Amino acid sequence: MNAPAAILPATFDRRGDFPAIKGWSYLDSAATAQKPQVVIDAITRAYATDYATVHRGVYARSASMTEAYEAARERVARFIGAASPDEIVFVRGATEAINLVAQSWGRRLQPGDRILISALEHHSNIVPWQLLRDRAGIEIDVAPLTEDHRIDLDALEALLTPRTRLVSIAHVSNVLGSIADVARVAKAAHAVGAKLLVDGCQAAPRLAVDVQALGCDFYTFSGHKLYGPTGIGVLWAYGDVLADMPPWHGGGAMIETVSFARTTYAPPPARFEAGTPHIVGALGLAAAIDYVESIGLERIARHEEALGRAARDMLRSFNSIRLFGPEDSAGIVSFAMDGVHPHDIGTILDEAGIAIRAGHHCAQPLMETLGVPATARASFGIYNIDEDVGRLAAGIEKIVRIFG
Repeated sequence: MNAPAAILPATFDRRGDFPAIKGWSYLDSAATAQKPQVVIDAITRAYATDYATVHRGVYARSASMTEAYEAARERVARFIGAASPDEIVFVRGATEAINLVAQSWGRRLQPGDRILISALEHHSNIVPWQLLRDRAGIEIDVAPLTEDHRIDLDALEALLTPRTRLVSIAHVSNVLGSIADVARVAKAAHAVGAKLLVDGCQAAPRLAVDVQALGCDFYTFSGHKLYGPTGIGVLWAYGDVLADMPPWHGGGAMIETVSFARTTYAPPPARFEAGTPHIVGALGLAAAIDYVESIGLERIARHEEALGRAARDMLRSFNSIRLFGPEDSAGIVSFAMDGVHPHDIGTILDEAGIAIRAGHHCAQPLMETLGVPATARASFGIYNIDEDVGRLAAGIEKIVRIFG
């Protein structure tokens, strides 16, 4: 069985840009994206010929590397519509960014204050708030999902109270591919005096993001899901919000003055970037942003959504398969097969050169909501084409034959 030819996209084929996927159907981009050669080249060049420390050296190469590092910050700011590069804090990834907000901005919260999340959140947008709850005595509310597995915005709005201090949601679900109406959530949160944090890990690689238009107060994403290197990510917030937040790590680079009696801190973003930063990671992230924008976020979104629709239609033709998430999911398709554990699905597909994800996807509460212990997940990227959907179909047919 092949995917329905009528709806398969004929938009672009960028497999040649990615040296690691030759002959391989890589369908795990929601976990981490493969790297195009231009990003690999930028990282290699930075280490091989351009490398020096930043912000400290008085020699020419340090100055040029500092200029490149700060240019990467400016590149990120333009990418998400930030008003100033000083609103961009480099972190190790979205996990660290959310923990930074919880441990810095969250220090002001008092017993009885509330944080509102949703039932589809990644563990990285659950556990930091639980740690804050255990330390500060706050309460956590959870918005349910609609029948088609989107955040139930009516229910979310009903859960907002004058004690709600923060709403924290995923822009795009890493399991379901559902896209949140961030602007609506921002308006509702601000109406009760709460701020909005958005986990943009799955959105940044495939949607045009304008943080000011969205109306959020914090936005985070990880570089490795955006075709960039691991170990680099971004926290965005308005300058006055960052200026009102205390440091959460201490060390070099984040200080203004230090004595044994007292330390004063640098203004943001340096205040939150203690120690030697991931210099080359920032340069690699800038190269990845250049790459995706050279293709166009709208084109990427259409390409991945079409592949996702084709995969859903193909999977729906098997009576034993249950699909999760909305029909217009953002190139992420989760499913379960009667009588077959997702790990077995993943193992058999791997033997056929097809890589999917199997498990709870760091979203165990969501699995409980869906009524399954785990799902199989196929997630599409720039490098996927209709052939990958066809190979997935053939692999599923083999699994059906094996398990009857």
